[in-house]
Amino acid sequence: MLDAVDAVLVRELQRDGRATFQALADRVGLSRTAVRARVQNLLETEVVRVVGIVHAAVVGAEAIGHVSVTVEGAAREVAAAVAERPAVSFAALIAGPYDLVAQVRTRDDNALATEIDQIRAVPGVRSAEVFRSVATVRDAHAVVRDLGEVTLDDIDWRLLQELQRDGRAPYTRLAGIIGLSQAATRARVVRLMRSGVIQVTGLADPLALGAAEQGGFGLSITGSLRRAAEAVAELEGVRYLATGFGRYDVVGLAEAASRAELVAVLDAVRSVPGVTVRESWHHLDVVKESYAVELPEKPPNGM
Repeated sequence: MLDAVDAVLVRELQRDGRATFQALADRVGLSRTAVRARVQNLLETEVVRVVGIVHAAVVGAEAIGHVSVTVEGAAREVAAAVAERPAVSFAALIAGPYDLVAQVRTRDDNALATEIDQIRAVPGVRSAEVFRSVATVRDAHAVVRDLGEVTLDDIDWRLLQELQRDGRAPYTRLAGIIGLSQAATRARVVRLMRSGVIQVTGLADPLALGAAEQGGFGLSITGSLRRAAEAVAELEGVRYLATGFGRYDVVGLAEAASRAELVAVLDAVRSVPGVTVRESWHHLDVVKESYAVELPEKPPNGM
């Protein structure tokens, strides 16, 4: 567990991965030097990783499938094989009606179907059921608003590549890579973040923040799907929520400090009018959580 100051620093980095050391120092009431040392330690010990998460529309990964898998034999071996696939952004071993869950991101439904077939072909996979996400209502680690019209040139694209690798890369280093002044580089990075093209955020170790328990849930909705989903997304402890179609109307992820608190989150979900919890499952071990994608050398046509 982190002390109170480090916990605040991690939360601030989750909100703004490129927050300056001075801004962080003002937030916690310590010197800039002390805060720099603390942040460096948090990064080196991988309590938090600051990364750039590129909008799905930019990288052509707007087809999202949530896959529930049952296995024969060792579930961990199957989970490791599934997690190796580049299209899999999240995979976890679970206790519940299935043995593991995974999130798959591809460019379109044809590619998604192909990827699901590849998962079904993994040795040990008995079955794979898919919830096709249509709209992401909440995602603590990604931009969920509509992107709108954006124009990206080769320099912007190189910045996206670098920020994916290191969200806190200094402007001096970024400027040297793209061949612009620090001021011009800063202006481009700020534009990319404000437009929603990229979100720079801290991916924190849940245990370090006291979120020792994670669980997923699938919901059925009566009445307005969007209204119910937005109400659930606003609940404390709900980290991810998406509407779509399949065996549920909504799929979500919750986190809490204890099992009792996780149960309380699910009870709060059940209390939302029109919501029925069809299934819930407990995350035993997160095998993979990665939002980085392999960007081509040049921006796609039309960007």
